[in-house]
Amino acid sequence: QVQLVESGGGLVQPGGSLRLSCAASGFAFGSYTMSWYRQAPGKERESVAYITNAGGIKYADSVKGRFTISRDNVRRTVYLQMNSLKPEDTAVYSCSTAILGNRSWGQGTQVTVSS
Repeated sequence: QVQLVESGGGLVQPGGSLRLSCAASGFAFGSYTMSWYRQAPGKERESVAYITNAGGIKYADSVKGRFTISRDNVRRTVYLQMNSLKPEDTAVYSCSTAILGNRSWGQGTQVTVSS
């Protein structure tokens, strides 16, 4: 079955950087759009970025110019490079994919931006 395992979260100071990874298994990774979402305490989950199987990319306005999504189809991994982090980026970040209408999620990784 679909498995998504995130890593790379942690505590970082404002202005710092983190790189999240999501290792995928159980499906034809190269054929599907991969997405990153985040959910802050007390807020609804929001889409951060996605990358299609053809390499098309879209970002939320709040992260444009600071975050970069990429994928490695050989390693079956999607990445989220996060630069110039702000306290408001604090959230649990999860990767996700939708196959035949069924959306799957990883367990998430905590990102905390604080001095």
